[in-house]
Amino acid sequence: QVQLVESGGGSVEAGGSLRLSCVASGGIFADNVRGWYRQTPGKQRELVAGISIGGTTNYADSVKGRFTISRDNAKNTVYLQMNNLNPEDTAVYYCNAVRYGIAYWGQGTQVTVSS
Repeated sequence: QVQLVESGGGSVEAGGSLRLSCVASGGIFADNVRGWYRQTPGKQRELVAGISIGGTTNYADSVKGRFTISRDNAKNTVYLQMNNLNPEDTAVYYCNAVRYGIAYWGQGTQVTVSS
């Protein structure tokens, strides 16, 4: 069975940092993970950081310079390092993977940033 498990979320003060992890299993590998998304009530799910098979990355304008996506193929894990967090970053963060044209999502991890 395909499984994506996000972890690393929590509550931090503005200016703090968190590192999120997305562990893939069940035939999904780190290079199948396309990126991190986030969702807040009343807003559309948005792409925060993307990564291609070749390692090319892209970021939402709101997080450029603060967030970094990376991949460890040996651990089947994709990371999102988040620095200088602000309250607008509060959301549930999800990782997304695609295999054989089918999209998969994890259950998400909550990030809460206080003022």
